[in-house]
Amino acid sequence: MEAGKKAGSTAIKIANSLVDLTVLVMILALVAVALYAIWDSAQIYRAADARQYAVYKPSSEESVSFSELQNINPEVFAWLTVSGTRIDYPVTQAEDNEKYVITDVYGSYSLSGSIFLDYLNDKQFQDFNSILYGHHMEKQAMFGPIEQFGNRKFFEERAYGSLYYGGKQHGLEFFAFVHTDAYDRSIFAPRIKGQEAQQAYLQNILDKAMYTRDIGVSVEDRIILLSTCSSDSTNGRDILIGRITDENKTDEYSDEEGGHAAKKVSVDPQKSVWRRIPFLFLIIPVFLILIKKRTKR
Repeated sequence: MEAGKKAGSTAIKIANSLVDLTVLVMILALVAVALYAIWDSAQIYRAADARQYAVYKPSSEESVSFSELQNINPEVFAWLTVSGTRIDYPVTQAEDNEKYVITDVYGSYSLSGSIFLDYLNDKQFQDFNSILYGHHMEKQAMFGPIEQFGNRKFFEERAYGSLYYGGKQHGLEFFAFVHTDAYDRSIFAPRIKGQEAQQAYLQNILDKAMYTRDIGVSVEDRIILLSTCSSDSTNGRDILIGRITDENKTDEYSDEEGGHAAKKVSVDPQKSVWRRIPFLFLIIPVFLILIKKRTKR
């Protein structure tokens, strides 16, 4: 009888130890995943930070550094800057619209992708309407700041940008901000041809726009659309639209860093699954409690 009790007690202790060990292993695994998530997030945003590309930015005097970037990746052909924001990136174009969703300007795999021109558009921006795409990311990276143009004050204060291509700097004058759906083919239709179709396209933009600026844009101009995902809906798209000019202008805006936000950009459609894990600081205390419990035995 006594032997049976001892055997039962031993079995219980072994079972408890196994349970504790299993829990401990699971917690350690979760800690490892959470730490990886933090590292992964940092790497994604480091890759998306416009400052890392600044050394390659073409100047009005010379573009040696930009040529060096083109030597690394010949599909880099332009440079986009939106004054008053942190949008200041090289522009790429591939044979499709998929490659640069997950490829950086160096040609390497990256969840932050690149700013890229629709594959149907002309690299010299001779089309009536050209479309640039970029991820909507936090920390004002990539095309994250475009959502901020949904605030009237932000839109009114930031009217200009620049677009370098063909060895020359060109100006951008932004005249509309549109919120639409990803499947809106009346907007996402590059290379509209014919004055009648172009006029209808331009009028459609003005009709759909949340905000507009009267700059006298017409079918004789070349317009450019900067498109990104919206945080308001799964298939929503925010689009900043401007006219390409031969004259560079600068904004007079209140925030030097471009962070005068209507609301904090909080959605990154390319966010890694790992970065959704919020439990790091919850499981560390549990881990410490279990360690303390085991040392008392």
